[in-house]
Amino acid sequence: MTKNKNYSPAIILVLLAALVSVSWLYVIEKDSSAKERNNTENVSAVGSEGNSNSEQHFAWKMVTSWPKNFPGLGTAPEHFAQAVEAMSDGRLTIRVYGAGEIVPAMEVFSAVSQGTAEMGHSGAYYWKGKIPSSPFFTAVPFGLTAIEQNGWLYYGGGLELWREVYEPFNLIPLAGGNTGVQMAGWFNKEINSLEDLKGLKMRIPGLGGEVFSRAGGTAVTMPGGELYTSLQTGLIDATEWVAPYNDMALGLHEVAKYYYYPGWHEPGPSLELVINKDAFATLPKDLQTIVEIAARYANQDMLDEYTARNSSSLIDLEKNYDTKIMKLPDDVIRELKSISEEYLEELAGQDELTAKVYKSWKAYADSVRDYHHISEQAYINARDLE
Repeated sequence: MTKNKNYSPAIILVLLAALVSVSWLYVIEKDSSAKERNNTENVSAVGSEGNSNSEQHFAWKMVTSWPKNFPGLGTAPEHFAQAVEAMSDGRLTIRVYGAGEIVPAMEVFSAVSQGTAEMGHSGAYYWKGKIPSSPFFTAVPFGLTAIEQNGWLYYGGGLELWREVYEPFNLIPLAGGNTGVQMAGWFNKEINSLEDLKGLKMRIPGLGGEVFSRAGGTAVTMPGGELYTSLQTGLIDATEWVAPYNDMALGLHEVAKYYYYPGWHEPGPSLELVINKDAFATLPKDLQTIVEIAARYANQDMLDEYTARNSSSLIDLEKNYDTKIMKLPDDVIRELKSISEEYLEELAGQDELTAKVYKSWKAYADSVRDYHHISEQAYINARDLE
């Protein structure tokens, strides 16, 4: 016979309390899981709209016109990529490729425009064959110094015009470095008059190349990696590259005797970072801002590096090598300046957009020149008084 079990009211109450507690914990856990799922979905959704909490990761390629890790020109894009990765906590990584690793040096513009790579680092004046106004965003003969160029780009409307010019090519340009005033170049004969330029075949790109051709020479464009052999074998008679820091890295002092200054053709050349517009649009807003800030950093950092390294390299060149460092005769400079001014006026008449860029550039150049007569130039003249 089975005996009936009698449970006390206290035991029943304890069992009921346990059941309620287990049920309540289940509800809390379920609600917490739902909230977690919702938060994850919200982060992904909001991340695509620019929220800084996005955990999306992006891996980009950058092609350049320089040998991999070449001093100054080649290391600037590396510094930019490192800054972006650090500021984004690894959410955007950019692998930098040297000239020829993915595309040739002179194909950077097209490669980024077509989406072969998300970014590129080069010089806008290389594209003057397809964009007549592009050299204004690098350097104009007898034009702006590095400080003046940055002023025009950031506070004089230059960057906005640059983006307008590149818009049809699906590109967003940013200033990505500046070398400061360059040297006039390496020659294997003395230059005593304009006649000495006639017949010379010289590597000199951009508007400087056009002016050189109009002065009687033959201008050619070729990447830096080809300059040493071309000058050594006589394929070219002269070349400009940058200044002592970069020129010695290429060994140009070994294959040319005369080193002329000043760099009338590139007084303050900006390098460019170009971004594929479609790729940029996929980034959250905070990563877009990081890219722009890192470009500002890289732009100034390159100028700082060149100022320091050119100074020490010049000392090395003067003390340890037989290079003759010489100033171009004033008559030659005057003639080149006259040709430059005529050509710029002619260039401005090619199309409405080039005229618009030229008008902005010239108005700024005229105003900043007046100021620097009594500031930078006046100070340097005063400092040199004996």
